[in-house]
Amino acid sequence: MDLIRELAEELNLSRGQVERTVELLDQGNTLPFIARYRKEVTGGLDDEELKGLEDRLIYLRNLQGRKEEVLRLIEEQGKLSPDLAERINAATKLQEVEEYYRPFRPKRRTRATIAKEKGLEPLAIIIKTECITEGDIRSTVEDYFRPDLGVETMEEALNGAMDIVAEEISDDHNLRRIARDFIWEQALIASELKPDEPTAPNSRESAVYRQYHHYTEAVRSIPPHRILAINRGEKEGLLKVELQIEKRPLVEKLQKLVVKNNASIFTEYLLKAVEDGFNRLIWPSLEREIRGDLTEAGEEQAIKVFAMNLRQLLLQPPVRGKRVLGIDPGFRTGCKVAVIDDIGRVVATDTIYPHPPVNKKSKAREIVSALLKQYQVELVAIGNGTASRETEEFIAGILSETEHEVFYCLVSEAGASVYSASKLARAELPDLDVSMRGTISIARRLQDPLAELVKIEPKSIGVGQYQHDVDQKELGNTLQWVVESCVNYVGVDLNTASPALLQNVAGIGPALAKSVVEYREENGAFCRRAELLKVKRLGKKAFIQAAGFLRLPDGENPLENTGIHPESYQAAEELLAVLGFSKDDLRVTERLSELRNKLKGIDQADTAKRLGVGLPTLKDIIEALTKPGRDPREKMPKPLFRKDIKTLADLKPGMVLTGEVRNIVDFGVFVDIGVKEDGLVHISELSERYIKHPLEVVTVGKTVCVRVLDIDSERKRISLSMKGIKESKS
Repeated sequence: MDLIRELAEELNLSRGQVERTVELLDQGNTLPFIARYRKEVTGGLDDEELKGLEDRLIYLRNLQGRKEEVLRLIEEQGKLSPDLAERINAATKLQEVEEYYRPFRPKRRTRATIAKEKGLEPLAIIIKTECITEGDIRSTVEDYFRPDLGVETMEEALNGAMDIVAEEISDDHNLRRIARDFIWEQALIASELKPDEPTAPNSRESAVYRQYHHYTEAVRSIPPHRILAINRGEKEGLLKVELQIEKRPLVEKLQKLVVKNNASIFTEYLLKAVEDGFNRLIWPSLEREIRGDLTEAGEEQAIKVFAMNLRQLLLQPPVRGKRVLGIDPGFRTGCKVAVIDDIGRVVATDTIYPHPPVNKKSKAREIVSALLKQYQVELVAIGNGTASRETEEFIAGILSETEHEVFYCLVSEAGASVYSASKLARAELPDLDVSMRGTISIARRLQDPLAELVKIEPKSIGVGQYQHDVDQKELGNTLQWVVESCVNYVGVDLNTASPALLQNVAGIGPALAKSVVEYREENGAFCRRAELLKVKRLGKKAFIQAAGFLRLPDGENPLENTGIHPESYQAAEELLAVLGFSKDDLRVTERLSELRNKLKGIDQADTAKRLGVGLPTLKDIIEALTKPGRDPREKMPKPLFRKDIKTLADLKPGMVLTGEVRNIVDFGVFVDIGVKEDGLVHISELSERYIKHPLEVVTVGKTVCVRVLDIDSERKRISLSMKGIKESKS
C-alpha cells in the first residue's frame, strides 16, 4: 500500500505536502508546533487538519500491519491463493481484512467442526458443489455412515453435512457483504419496554426512555444521539433492542446466489443449508456488527460534539483585573464563600447558611454584604450545582442594595469537586479544606477559564452528550488533544503558569512541567526563553517545540511576549530595522501605533524574499508585531453578567430573553435564561435556514436572544426558539 498516495487522495492534498508532513510527524514534532511554525512545509495545514492526517496515518499503518499478519497466517495454512492475496491487499478497511480472514480464523468447537470430525466434509462438498444430478440420495449418503462416530442414519449424515455447508456460507465474504448491504438498507432498529421489567411504565426510570417504549426507526437514517439513548436504556435493563427485517426476501436472494444447478439431487438440502446459515450464523453476526457500527458512529459523533464544546468552553475570554467573590451553593452544609483578588489570590473565606434547613438568611446577608464592601468585589461567581438558583436569588437581592455596582454570573462547577480533592489542589491550597478549594476554583474559572479548567480531567468538565456511554479511552485522548490545542493556541506565561497548564505546552509534558516550576522556584523568574535550556532534562528538541508558545511579558526581549519563535527573531528584528524600528519600540504605545501603520503598507512577498523566510512565516511575524501580548480569546463571546433573577412562574410564551449557551447536543442547545432550569432550543428552532447541527450557528458560552415557546411547569421544561430574533453580538 502506498500510504502517502492514499492519504493525499483521501484528504485532497498534494503528494509532496503529505510526504513532508509525515516526515515531520515521524521526526517527533508535535502537532501544535508543526501547525504554527512549519506552514511552509505543510502547505498551511492547521492543527485540526494535521490531527486528521495523523489519525488516518496511524489507521493506515495499522491496516497495513494487519494485512501482512493475515497474509502470513493464511499462507502458513497453505491456503493463500493469488486472488485472495490481491483482495486482501486491496482492502481499505480493517473490517474487510477480518472478513477475508474469517474462514481461516481458528474456531471454537462448532456444529460444523463436530461434523467434520465425523468424516462428513466430503458429503458437504458434494451438496455444495451440486455435482450429482442422477441416482438415489440414500446410496450416496450411506457411504458416510460412521456408527462408531455417531453417524448411523441418513438424517444424521445430512444434518451434519448441512452444518458444514451453513458455516462455509456464513464465512463467504461476498454473501456476507450482500446480506449486510441488504440489512443496512431495509432493517429497522426497534426498542420496547422490557415486558419482565418490574419498573412501571410511568415510573421515573422508564419515563426517561418514554419515547423508546414502542419505537422503530430505519437503521440507515437513525441519528447518532438516538442510538446512544437506546443503548443506554438497554444497558440499564429497561429496554429490549433488536434489528427487525423481513428475512424471507434476503434468504431467497442468497439461495439464488448459492444454488446454481437445480438438477442436483441435493438442491433441497443446499437450500436448507443456506437458510440455516443465514438464520443461525449470518443474521446474529451481522446484527451485532451493524449495531456495533451504529454505536461506533454514535460515539464518534458524541466525542466530536464534546470536543467542540470543550474547545469553546476553554477559549471563553478571561475576565482579568476583577475582584471576585465565589460561591459554592449548598443546603444542609451551607454555601462556601471565597474572595479572590484581581490575580486570583485568596483574601477571605467563610461559610453561610441562607437556605433550609439552617435558614440563617439574615446572618448570611450580613456576611456577604460585608465582604462585597470590604474587598470592593466587582463580580460574584455562583456555582451552578445544587441550590444554585436559590443562591442566585439570594445574591440578586443583595446586589440590588449594594453601594457600588456588582454583577453576578453562573459558572459551571463541573469537575470542581474532582479538582478540590486532587494532589494539585492540596499543593496549591494546602491550608484550606476540600469544599473551600472547590469554591476558589469556581471564582478563578471566571478570571481565567483555561488556566483553571486544565487542572481537571477533561471528561469531568461536563459539556456534551452521553459522555459515559462512549469509548472512554478514545474520549480521553480526543479531549486531551483539545486541551493541548487550546493551551498552545492561547500561549502560556512562563513565569506564572501552573504545572497543569505548562504540561499541555507542546514538547513539555508533566515531568518537564514539574522541572520548569522547580527551576523557577529555585532561580526566580525567567528573563529569556533560552533559559529553559538550563532546566533539568529539557533539551534542545523540547525547547524548539515549546519556546514559541511560552510568553514572557516582562522578559528582556519584547519579542518573547509574542508568538514569534526564537528561530525567527533575526528575521523579525531585520524587518523592524527596515521599517526604522527596534524591538524595544514594541513596549512604547506611540511607536507601536506607528509600526502598525507601516506594516500595513509593505510588499509581503518581496519582504519575505529579502528576509529569507517563507510568506506564511512573515505573515505570522507581522501579526505578532502588530499585537504583542494579545490574547486571542478576547474575540470570543463574553460571559453573561446579571443583577436580577426570574422564576419559572415569571415566564410567558412569547417573551424574548437574553441567555447564555450552556451546552450543545445533536438535537439542540441548552440555554441559561436566568431561571432554575435551562431552556432547550430544539435544532428546528435555531435558524430560519436548514442546519445539520447546532454547532453551525452557536457556541458554548455565546450570549443569545431567545423567545419562550412553551413552559411545562410539571416537568420543569422550557421550550425556546431563536427564529426571527436578531442575533446577539456578544
